[in-house]
Amino acid sequence: MTGTSGAETCIFCEAPGREQEPLIVARGTHAFVILNLYPYNSGHLMVVPYRHLASLAGLSGEELTELALLTQRAEIALTEVYTPQGINVGINLGRPAGAGIADHVHVHLVPRWTGDTNFMSVVGNVRVLPEEVHQSAERLRPVFDRLANA
Repeated sequence: MTGTSGAETCIFCEAPGREQEPLIVARGTHAFVILNLYPYNSGHLMVVPYRHLASLAGLSGEELTELALLTQRAEIALTEVYTPQGINVGINLGRPAGAGIADHVHVHLVPRWTGDTNFMSVVGNVRVLPEEVHQSAERLRPVFDRLANA
């Protein structure tokens, strides 16, 4: 992504610096949890290390541990708030693997229900969501706060 100054920018590097970033639902020491602005389903979360790295291989032990801990909390929060029948958890390393932001590794968590895929995404290139991302943030944030303080 190129910013207005021509310098390379990264939305994952910029988001934590915005004090009132409305899509961030949890912050750790080494990583944070943010809602996907263009979700596949309501509650689509991403767990992102603060450091700008393209793969898991470059993460320190502390970063990797917190990434896993926040992924676990995200699973708990999604289960409590949305009661999905399943959750896709995945990491896409590199553009050919499907990474939309290939230079900054992140974990996707997408809540799933039987029959939740529909023809709108395939035929109309449109997603139908029952909830706006800001509503998702309001529902998820208190659960993450409780989990962090437990």
